[in-house]
Amino acid sequence: MDTNSKLSNNTAVILVSHGSTLPYAEEVFVEIKEKFIKKTGLATEIGYMKVSEPTIAGAVEILKDEVDDLDKIIALPVFLAPGIHTNIDIPQLLGLDPLEEDPRCPDGNYPPEHYLSIADDVDFDGEIELLSSIGPRDELLDIIDKRINEALAESKLDDNAKTGILLVTHGSRLNYNKEFATALYDKFEKTCDMPSSFGFMELCGPSIPESINKLVDENGLERLVVVPVFIAPGMHTTHDIPHILGFLDDHDHEHSHSHSHDHGHDHSHDLTPVEFDGEILYPEPIKADDILIDILVDMANEKL
Repeated sequence: MDTNSKLSNNTAVILVSHGSTLPYAEEVFVEIKEKFIKKTGLATEIGYMKVSEPTIAGAVEILKDEVDDLDKIIALPVFLAPGIHTNIDIPQLLGLDPLEEDPRCPDGNYPPEHYLSIADDVDFDGEIELLSSIGPRDELLDIIDKRINEALAESKLDDNAKTGILLVTHGSRLNYNKEFATALYDKFEKTCDMPSSFGFMELCGPSIPESINKLVDENGLERLVVVPVFIAPGMHTTHDIPHILGFLDDHDHEHSHSHSHDHGHDHSHDLTPVEFDGEILYPEPIKADDILIDILVDMANEKL
């Protein structure tokens, strides 16, 4: 247990995640939870917005059973940037007021099949404190540098190959994700001595192909490291982005992606593969990196 923790024994934590149709994300979040508990000694459960179990309401029930006299729950969204999920969906799933109007449904009357309509209500008489998303913290740069070095260690080209770095995030209907990516990249660019840029998978620009084409054309690159700035593997990191990078053919992508949007993902993707003759290296996302765990512990401690 981290002896510097300020967390009290009648307080518990829900690590809030999106949920995924693929098993990799759940495996990562179980590891994140186990490491978080080891660092804090605090009762902690994962609460998934949708698709996976336990749900957010289910996580509350688990913690009520685990902690006698539980009077406070800290809900910690394990999301890099704010957006519709952190500002609208998660508050409502916790029984709290949304932080802003929902652009998908301004009147708040969701269709009967929408995941916010079918979710169980949270049953808890104590305090629920919802924290913000992680944001463009300096510590994330250390994780990004680790992933770049891991990728370069697998390169088939020599050390002198002209190399560029592209940071990739999801994108959002709201402007928060672009603000996060821009702020993080501004910090990264100051520390990186290679040509670099950033791109979004969908919903806002610049897109991944636009950023790659510009980066390659302006710098004559022979090698490109594409760093997925995502917490856990999922459909986007294992299928959508690899398809854009030309790692999957159309048949593989269409087959694997056909079940990925049955839970409220009501938008489509432009997944046209990029054209680049050089080497593309694609490391893993952040996953349960020890640096991430330290960030989450600090975020919880900052509020107590």
